[in-house]
Amino acid sequence: MTKPKIATTWLEACAGCHMSFLDIDERIVDLLDAVELTSTPITDIKEIPQVDVGVISGALGNEEELHIALKMRKQCKILIAWGDCAVFGGINCMRNFMDASEVLKEGYKNGVSTVNPEGIIPGGDVPALLPKAIPIDYKVKVDVYVPGCPPDPDTILYVFQEILQGRIPKVPVDMMRYD
Repeated sequence: MTKPKIATTWLEACAGCHMSFLDIDERIVDLLDAVELTSTPITDIKEIPQVDVGVISGALGNEEELHIALKMRKQCKILIAWGDCAVFGGINCMRNFMDASEVLKEGYKNGVSTVNPEGIIPGGDVPALLPKAIPIDYKVKVDVYVPGCPPDPDTILYVFQEILQGRIPKVPVDMMRYD
């Protein structure tokens, strides 16, 4: 039997979900014996190949993130939304109370820690913001939801173990909180 191929990406979010994955601790050795990690922030491989399982952490906030989510959906059989940002939009949605132009001004000109004497808001190299930050399933079909900020390592391991058993995981309610 071939090992299932897994790709992960992290969009508009912190590193918490991937850190929680690493917090599986020594159990990660057995998991990595059973799967093949392809493109992930951990492997630093950027191109998403055809995989069995795609995992997205983070919300969609700009055009590049939307492109990556669409590509991940196209390249995988099962897509997992990992963490509250991917599942619900998370803290990223705080910007939804402002126009995208105001968000850029705050980030590049008016922020208390911003040093930008010319007051230049970059364009071209910086992907255009979407009108609102949104959860993954607003734009792509998601097969498995793993909420949490971040998801508990045991929950992440459970999801992968279910996939290795040939099942589409449904996270039990008692696993949807971080203790």
